[in-house]
Amino acid sequence: MTSDFADALASGPLVLDGGLSNQLEAAGHDLGDALWSARLLADDPEAITRAHLAYFDAGADVVITSSYQATFEGFARRGIGEERAAELLALSVESAREAARRARVGRVDRPGRRLWVAASAGPYGAMLADGSEYRGRYGLDVAGLERFHRRRLEVLAAARPDVLALETVPDTVEAVALLRAVRGLGVPAWLSYTVDGDRTRAGQPLEEAFGLAADAEEVVAVGVNCCVPGDVTAAVRTAARVTGKPVVAYPNSGEVWDARARAWRGRSLFAPGLVREWRAAGARLVGGCCRVGPDAIRSIASAPSSAG
Repeated sequence: MTSDFADALASGPLVLDGGLSNQLEAAGHDLGDALWSARLLADDPEAITRAHLAYFDAGADVVITSSYQATFEGFARRGIGEERAAELLALSVESAREAARRARVGRVDRPGRRLWVAASAGPYGAMLADGSEYRGRYGLDVAGLERFHRRRLEVLAAARPDVLALETVPDTVEAVALLRAVRGLGVPAWLSYTVDGDRTRAGQPLEEAFGLAADAEEVVAVGVNCCVPGDVTAAVRTAARVTGKPVVAYPNSGEVWDARARAWRGRSLFAPGLVREWRAAGARLVGGCCRVGPDAIRSIASAPSSAG
């Protein structure tokens, strides 16, 4: 599949945004709901636009929509019907587009700068809101997972994002389902696993996991996200070698969430200096995930290597 976004990846490195949730929390929003940041699509979409804008203003070329945890099933639990749920999914793309419009107006220092929107499709486990996206193996077969993902992906694709972000995928069963679900949608996609060392969270070797996407026409990039920074370099090398595709890398800060205390523990291990190593290994699209904010993205964007 050829696309403007694929061409941009081929022509040089792009800077991805950081964690949407921590930017919203920094602005004072409570994300304790099972819908997480997707709750604000219904309650305060302007807050989401402002969070995206903070990352564009920090130098990101690409922002990921607030639809990670937005599903028909999750919205139904909040009493939101299918028609309204579809509207909110589309709104996640429009909110990011609006942020891009505002960023272009406000950034006279980079005239003609192209800004991109990636529509997030989180894993089935994100809908469960119980941490199972970091374990996988939900007990569903490929067909069941494909049905779950296809409906949401059709709505997101109809909103015309530049790319679909199939992200935080914990195992190869769900990856196969997602690869089937994006067929024929007419929008390119990237496939990004959450990993532990040299394996998926469910324990499959990364060579096997990335190999599934090697011949997928719709997939224009593969990589990893929401893993510790120390696991990125080796995974990027494996993804580039196995698939020959551009690689995406956006780890979390490396801090650990203490669910009992509802607090983050440890220190951030995300060092912008690591970005040079990731790019040297083959990463073309680099940013951050949980607990990586605009300051870190600004450092990535201002590094000499970011110019390609």
